[in-house]
Amino acid sequence: MTENVQIDDLDKKILDIITKNARVPYLEVARECGVSGAAIHQRVQRLIRVGVIKGSEFKVDPVMVGFKTCAYIGIFLDHPGNFRKVVEKFKDIPEIIECHYTTGNYSLFIKVYTRDNEHLRMILTDTIQNIPGIVRTETLISLEESINRQIPVLSR
Repeated sequence: MTENVQIDDLDKKILDIITKNARVPYLEVARECGVSGAAIHQRVQRLIRVGVIKGSEFKVDPVMVGFKTCAYIGIFLDHPGNFRKVVEKFKDIPEIIECHYTTGNYSLFIKVYTRDNEHLRMILTDTIQNIPGIVRTETLISLEESINRQIPVLSR
C-alpha cells in the first residue's frame, strides 16, 4: 500500500499547472506561483522522487495514427488467483493500453485500441480469448470519449 505523502498548497498549485500542460517552462510556473524557478525545479524533482508525479509523456491521438476503435473488455477468469498470469500475457498485446484488477462481475477490465472492428475481433478471438485462465469476455465499444483528464489536486 502506498504511503500518504505530504503535499502543501504550493505543491498542489504546481501540480495543477503542470498537469494541464507538461511542457510549461518552470519559470512560467514560478511566476504564477510567486516563487523562484529553482524552487519549482526542486519541488517537481521531489514530487517525482516520492512518486506523486509518475513521468511525463506526449499523448498520441489514437485515431490520428490509425486506431479508430476503442473498446473496454471485461474478463472472466476461471479462478481469480490466475489474474497475474493473465496480466503477464496481456503485456505482450500492444493494443491493450490499460488493465485493471477489479471487484464486481469482471476479474479484469481492459482498454484496447484497434484499427477497426475487424482488428478488434481478431485480437479478441485469436489472442485474448485463447489465453489460459480466461473463460469468457464481454466487450463494450466506446462511441466517443467525452472526458479525459487528470485527477484534480486543488481543493474546490
